[in-house]
Amino acid sequence: MESSFSFKTSRLSVDRGPEDPTKIMSIISTLPKKEGLNPSYDLYQYQGFWIPLVYLQATLFMQENFKAQPSDIYVCSSIKTGTTWLKALAFSIVTRDIFDDSTNPLLTKVPHECLPFLESDYATNTKLDTDLPLLATHLPYTLLPQSILDCKIIYICREPKDTFVSMWHFIRRIEEENFINNADVTLEQEFKWFCEGKSAYGPYWDHVLGYWKASIERPDRVLFLKYEDLKKETLCYVNKLADFMEKPFSTEEQARGVPEEIVARCRFESLSNLEVNKSGLHRPETLSGFSNSVFFRKGEIGDWKNLLTHNMEKSIDKITQEKFQSLGLTFPTL
Repeated sequence: MESSFSFKTSRLSVDRGPEDPTKIMSIISTLPKKEGLNPSYDLYQYQGFWIPLVYLQATLFMQENFKAQPSDIYVCSSIKTGTTWLKALAFSIVTRDIFDDSTNPLLTKVPHECLPFLESDYATNTKLDTDLPLLATHLPYTLLPQSILDCKIIYICREPKDTFVSMWHFIRRIEEENFINNADVTLEQEFKWFCEGKSAYGPYWDHVLGYWKASIERPDRVLFLKYEDLKKETLCYVNKLADFMEKPFSTEEQARGVPEEIVARCRFESLSNLEVNKSGLHRPETLSGFSNSVFFRKGEIGDWKNLLTHNMEKSIDKITQEKFQSLGLTFPTL
């Protein structure tokens, strides 16, 4: 197993390891493995979660070396749960007194490039804008570097059936753009893996529960959001996000309609119609770079009905009920 990664020293303490790539790869070589889109994205089961190789390398390093700043705010999620939207909202709220409508980076960058992504940006020599407190990760709560647990964390989840369907379309688009012929992996097979927890950052239900429990135990530190609630009452949650991030809207801002402007700017239709999100490329320097448009498909609630069979619906709902309902976590479709 080869390694070609290097680590940036910003926010890192390098006086303790494992910081040697050889040691990290030695640990990874002992883990259960599932093949991914390419060798860099093979999934390895580490401490109960299936993490892509390219991100697991960084995870192991960060767990030992990453030092969060007390003012940091972490936007956390599993994949395809509303991450793009939440990043845009959080970024707009925090930077509203820095950028105006003509200079907002969201006009020229996909939201994912407005916030450093821990698993890649802090594990490379990529130049980062560290002036802002916002950072993002897909890591489960139990795999976060210890220092992050003292910071503010915002987590978004989504109804599991919609999460799976969004993930399915996302992976297919990336395969098409990278000319990957993965015809042997059917919807049924991918669904089976998802239900078994063998998907990127899965099991999905355990990913959600980690942050749900943390939000109950430490509500001052962990804000737990559901995609469906954010869609239904976006303005309410924009105000809640601003309060949680200690950037509340002033009376004057409320009177000028600043929260409403942020909601409008970050709407699915607004973001998806920007030229950068229609024709731009996401991380073109990587082997699996793809179009920004991949992040914008429908953004609808209940789209799973257009793809899943009745038996699939029953199977996934059964898991959701068994995992969530005893803890008081429910979704509108249950």
